[in-house]
Amino acid sequence: MSPAALSRYGLATLAGLLLSAAFAPLEIAGAAWAGAGLMLFCSLGESGAKAFRIGFVAGFVYFLCGLSWLLNIPYTWYGIPLAPGLGWIALSAYCGLYFGLWVWFCWKIFPAPDAKATETSFAAIVDQFLAVPWLKRAEWSLFCAVAWTALEMARGRFLGGFPWNFLGSSQYKLLPIIQIASITGVYGVSFMIVWFSVAVSGALLVLARQPSTPAIWGQAALPLLTLSCIAAYGMVKTLGNPAPAREIKVGLVQPSIPQTLIWDTNENAMRFQQVLDLSEKALGAKPDLLLWPESAAPDLGPENQQAIKRLMAGRSAWLIFSGDSAELSSAGETNYYNSSFLFGPEGSIEAIYHKRRLVIFGEYIPLLHWLPFLKWLTPIIGGFTPGDRPVTFNMTNLPAKTSVLICFEDMFPQEAREHVDDDTDFLINLTNDGWFGKGAAQWQQAAGAVFRAIENGVPLVRCANTGLTCWIDAQGRVHDILREADSIYGRGFIDSKIPLRAPGERTRTLYNQYGDKFGWICCAVAGLLLLLSWGRRNPAT
Repeated sequence: MSPAALSRYGLATLAGLLLSAAFAPLEIAGAAWAGAGLMLFCSLGESGAKAFRIGFVAGFVYFLCGLSWLLNIPYTWYGIPLAPGLGWIALSAYCGLYFGLWVWFCWKIFPAPDAKATETSFAAIVDQFLAVPWLKRAEWSLFCAVAWTALEMARGRFLGGFPWNFLGSSQYKLLPIIQIASITGVYGVSFMIVWFSVAVSGALLVLARQPSTPAIWGQAALPLLTLSCIAAYGMVKTLGNPAPAREIKVGLVQPSIPQTLIWDTNENAMRFQQVLDLSEKALGAKPDLLLWPESAAPDLGPENQQAIKRLMAGRSAWLIFSGDSAELSSAGETNYYNSSFLFGPEGSIEAIYHKRRLVIFGEYIPLLHWLPFLKWLTPIIGGFTPGDRPVTFNMTNLPAKTSVLICFEDMFPQEAREHVDDDTDFLINLTNDGWFGKGAAQWQQAAGAVFRAIENGVPLVRCANTGLTCWIDAQGRVHDILREADSIYGRGFIDSKIPLRAPGERTRTLYNQYGDKFGWICCAVAGLLLLLSWGRRNPAT
């Protein structure tokens, strides 16, 4: 490999590192605004196949860093995390393909005559790029953002979807910037980052190569103006937060049970007693609603149901918890579900929701009939059946209505939207990140959850086994993070007051009403651009 090629792959690696640095554990939000442009321009002038490989390297590095917490899964083969390691590499490689496609696509549609990097110097390639009128380059940078958005839409849906670490979620602390998600979803924030990054990177090329050009920042003017308008809109939205009409007091229990104990059925009684003991303390504050995280209740056998009834007896509080359930299908087969339950003050289960988005190799094994050896690469024995619909949990005496997302369901924008109706007061996420030890997974998932609150204009309460237990308001502010000894992973409980609108006064966001219209428009435009450019000769052909 030539030194020039090595330098390109080195820059692609740097771009992947920059993009990953925008997420936990580093959370350098500004790195995202530099990484996308660097990833694209380090393949400037390369052929389509080489451009794809450069983008893939950047994406592979990005996901290797961002998903390294998969190695914390306590499932080993002779002490070696073989299955977690293989899953980490395979998933990172799969997600990296989308980045390779993006780089290939962007140069495929670039409006320039044919050129071959092997026959010209890099300076000549830059000059050829700059020979394209700035207005066309400005248009192209916009289309690059369109393509990125379309590919995030695809990654969030294809093969069940893996919407983890969408680029926009890296900005979850920049409240004015991310309020646009109430219109476009998180995709609008990703779009803005990429548009800005590509446009400014192009302007920097002009500055480096042609510093005397009068309209150096011409192609970056529109994204800069748009970003300013988005920030202004966000400032108005965050400052104009009306006072709540009412509140609901919620007790959140975080038992911090190691995943190895959850898998050990001999420890069920002990770990469930820990949950009951913490709940007894949390109920001392007299909450309206008590929450347990996913995997808190080992099973719903008669003994455990009686224990729950004794715990809640004589109290006016509701209880929402997660556990396994089973039902007979119409064919007479038993279906097992990962479910959440609404337990009423009268001592009965009032509603049940079955999780719809199951974790591959964690809750089901794909293609098991054809590839039976796959069961040896996963800690699960059987598999769950997915639910088929959202369920509203109506706490009649409060009155308040909520809907539950289990585990990583809060990472799917289109999924969470279906859980929020006109009269839904808030969302709940019950999750167990004990699978991944003490790492970045908890923070990355919470960053995604921030956008579900903004997108739907309702608070979102998170109750986790090992963190991040907290609640998020409708503008994306994170409140009341549970910390024990300054750690989010400790055992404990918190009491939080969640603000609610008066019945009938909640205004649905545009995203909640219309869903991913912005994302689908980007998909349609990207498809049209590809058709129009197909067969056209350019540097990426």
